[in-house]
Amino acid sequence: MTDDTNSLAASLFSEILTADQLLRNRLSRVLPKGMEISHFSLLNHLVFVGDERTPAQLASTFHVTRGAITNTLAKLEWAGYVHIRPDWDDARRKMVAISPSGRRARDQAISSITPLINAFVDDLGAERVRNVLPVLRDLRLKLEND
Repeated sequence: MTDDTNSLAASLFSEILTADQLLRNRLSRVLPKGMEISHFSLLNHLVFVGDERTPAQLASTFHVTRGAITNTLAKLEWAGYVHIRPDWDDARRKMVAISPSGRRARDQAISSITPLINAFVDDLGAERVRNVLPVLRDLRLKLEND
């Protein structure tokens, strides 16, 4: 790699990491009390897929350990946001589904973060955001597949 490429790569990842940290901080401040970004992400995923998932599937989806997903699920179950039941076909596995109160909490979180995200898009300009999305998507796919 050339010095130019090294500098470009370092700048790209520096900007992404800094933006990620700043965005997480802002999102954490507007999420409903007690909800963490990991909680919102998992609830949002369960709404999106519309079906039960195993903890192993969730860990794979979020690229975290089974221990990490178990910890998050325990907190969500305690809050009443998910139901965890044995898999009727294989008692060694568990199945996770979003509860009605989990769906309401997710909807409340969406309502809380939407103005923040819309403000960012308005400030940056919709066209600029549209232009950067394919690059970010390609980067994510590259990272997922390597």
